[in-house]
Amino acid sequence: MTLADYLRASRSALIFTGAGISTGSGIPDFRGPQGVWKRRQPVYFQDFMSSEAARIEHWDYKLEGHGAFRDAQPNAVHQAIVSLERAGKVCAVVTQNIDGLHSLAGTTAERLIEVHGTNAEVECQRCHRRSDPEPHFEYFRRTRKPPLCDCRGFLKPATISFGQNLDARVLERAADATRDADLVIALGSTLSVYPAASFPLSAAERGVPYIIVNRGETEHDGHPRVTLRIEGEVGEIFPASVRAALT
Repeated sequence: MTLADYLRASRSALIFTGAGISTGSGIPDFRGPQGVWKRRQPVYFQDFMSSEAARIEHWDYKLEGHGAFRDAQPNAVHQAIVSLERAGKVCAVVTQNIDGLHSLAGTTAERLIEVHGTNAEVECQRCHRRSDPEPHFEYFRRTRKPPLCDCRGFLKPATISFGQNLDARVLERAADATRDADLVIALGSTLSVYPAASFPLSAAERGVPYIIVNRGETEHDGHPRVTLRIEGEVGEIFPASVRAALT
């Protein structure tokens, strides 16, 4: 069976996505040789909460990539996932990505599970109110002072920082999706970051088909639960398969 065959037969697919689906939208590879993460040490959450200098460093790090995230637009992979959802074939989209492109493309909040948070919002670490990041980045750019919430809590882009606990409610939603899926597809992920990468395997352990599409090796290659491993560009392979499945 082909990927299109599996998509055609599915009624409740779990789509798991990684950074490889967003490079086509101009999102830089922050883990690559020239990536920000190679040139800067990450600020740990505990330091962010306890040190003004660490908060400045974190906002400066986020400011460096802000323009790319702000200007990025969904690509054919994001749109293909939306097409599957509108056809009633998606139980959840579980993503490692923080770029907000799934939401921008039209994936509904009911189906979208952003395991590592999103750069599309800023969150207060005291009252947890979320807001548009643009005014806060402009304030930091102008003053070099980390912005504060009206409640005087520290504001931080709503992503999970190193040393910060993942949101238990988000993890529970992802776990629920693994139990509802009749197919799991991993797109553009090396499947090396846990616990996020455990969710596709959890679904596969129930015996549902597990398909991986990625350019380059993944940590699940060769796993006995992998049904189909497709090597290549996700942006070329997945949208074409969705079109074939929905025709």
